Parts: sequence; structure tokens; C-alpha cells
Amino acid sequence: MVANLQEPLIVVGIPAYNEEKTIASIVIGAQKHSHIVVVCDDGSQDMTAEIAERLGAVVVCHKKNLGYGAALQTLFKKARDLKADILVTLDSDGQHDPEQIPLLVEPIEQGIAEVVLGSRFIDQKGTAEMPSYRQFGVKVITKIANGSGKNCVSDSQSGFRAYNKHALGQLSVQENGMGASIELLRAISKRRLRVCEVPISCKYSNGDGVKTSSENAVTHGFGVMMSIIKLVVEDRPLPFLGIPGVISLIAGVFFGIWMITAYAQVHAIETNLALASIAFILIGFFLISTAITLYAITRIGHKAERTHEAGKER
Repeated sequence: MVANLQEPLIVVGIPAYNEEKTIASIVIGAQKHSHIVVVCDDGSQDMTAEIAERLGAVVVCHKKNLGYGAALQTLFKKARDLKADILVTLDSDGQHDPEQIPLLVEPIEQGIAEVVLGSRFIDQKGTAEMPSYRQFGVKVITKIANGSGKNCVSDSQSGFRAYNKHALGQLSVQENGMGASIELLRAISKRRLRVCEVPISCKYSNGDGVKTSSENAVTHGFGVMMSIIKLVVEDRPLPFLGIPGVISLIAGVFFGIWMITAYAQVHAIETNLALASIAFILIGFFLISTAITLYAITRIGHKAERTHEAGKER
């Protein structure tokens, strides 16, 4: 695509790790619908970076494999450095079709949305090649990730997304692993960015019958679930840590009273009851103190964000 002063600068960001077999077709396809293609080579041990660079992509390399989230961090930073008006991210393993990039860009160009998510679950074609166990796993994770949020989505695990300049300035990634996709959705909801979904297709094998996804489904799902738990606890520590802490304290006191009652009857300390009482009380104090600390840190962080945003408005 040739740059035009009237057109928004479209940058396509591609996280890649050992994808020398597919990176060429993805880069060439992305170049048709963007002004700049950026590939983040996440510590690959093959020719991924060399192939992408020879095809004209801007390549940023990590010295070692840091994870999907770390690659997104690098791509977001590079897109801001390039003063991109729109950043489109897609996978490098051939699952996403670069020809569908305009589908994600169009709602942003029309002012309908600030963030566009490609979803495999809007159209039946999107899940035609998707194994049933993956469909079930993604739906469960998406249901949990949506929670009580306002911006409920149908596919929380899709890496095919587009962000406008305002969203790029508002969003940042801290998670290094696959949980980054959930982290971004939560940040999008908090920032009250306008979101829409568009149907996309997804390939799970190439023409030779070779699987495009090299990520183990169980490992992926476990990693994402752990990220969800961590993000929820960090965001709402009092109900998720404080309440269990109080319950643990009450249990400790209960066992303590039970131990004292037993001692009054037999004049001997019941070791099991004593250990249970001490354990529950210690756990309770630990959970409550952690909850209070995280709550204080969260409050400070929110205040800092509000001060920063107020400064920008001035």
C-alpha cells in the first residue's frame, strides 16, 4: 500500500516465534493492506527474522523468548514510535487471513469503534476448522473473562485486532504470556473505549494438513486462567482475598475455642485442634494484610492514572 497524506497510517504488528514456514505469506499479505509491517521476533531460533526483513518488514528482535504478551508490548511501542493511526495485530502461524485486515480497519476509519476485535464465533465459518475442544475452552475462558463487564465479547482469545491512535495511547500490556489478551480486554473496558467485533475466518491446518497452531491447548488454557485470577485479585483484592481471610480467622477462632473446651474437660491440649487454630489464624491474617496492601496499591494506581489523564486534558 502506498502512503497517502489523506489516509490514516496503518501499521500491521505480527508477533512471531519460530514461524519461518509461514511468516513470508503473512508479511506479503499484510503489506497489501498496510503502510508498514512490523514483526516482533520473540527469540526465534530459525530464519523468521531474516525472512521477514528481506521481504521489507520492520523487524524488532528479542534476544530470548519472552512470550506473546511481551511481543505485543514491543509492537505497541513500535507502533507509537511510528505514529501509527491504526495498529492491526494478527498471528504469524497462518491462522489469520491478512486479506481480512480491511474488515477490522473499516469500523475505525468510519468512526464506529476505537478497538475492533476479530471473532471466530460470529459466523459459523470462523469455527469450521476449529476443534470442538478448543471451541469449548475459548467459550469458557471468554465467559469468565467477560464477567460483569460492560464490553462483553464473543471471542476473548482472538489475536486478530485493530486499535486506533487514541486506544494505542491508552492501552499498555504488562502480562508477558497469553494472558495479555485478557489484560487488554479488561483495560479496554476500564478506559471505556468503543469496541465492536467483526467475523473472521481461522485456519487450523495448512494445505499439507500441518497444524498452524503450535500452542498446547491445555497449557494455553491454564496460563490464561491463571492470568485471569491474578488480574481479578489485583483489581478487587478486598472481596477475593479479604473475605476468605475473615472466614479463615473465624475458623481459627472456632478451632481455638474447641481446643480450650477440650482442654477444660480432659486437661490435655489437643494438638490437631491447636495446629488447625494456629494455621487458620495465620492464613487469615496473611490474606487480610495482603488484601489491604493490594487495595492501597490499587487506589494509588487509580489516583495516579486520574492525575495523568487530567494533566493530558489541560
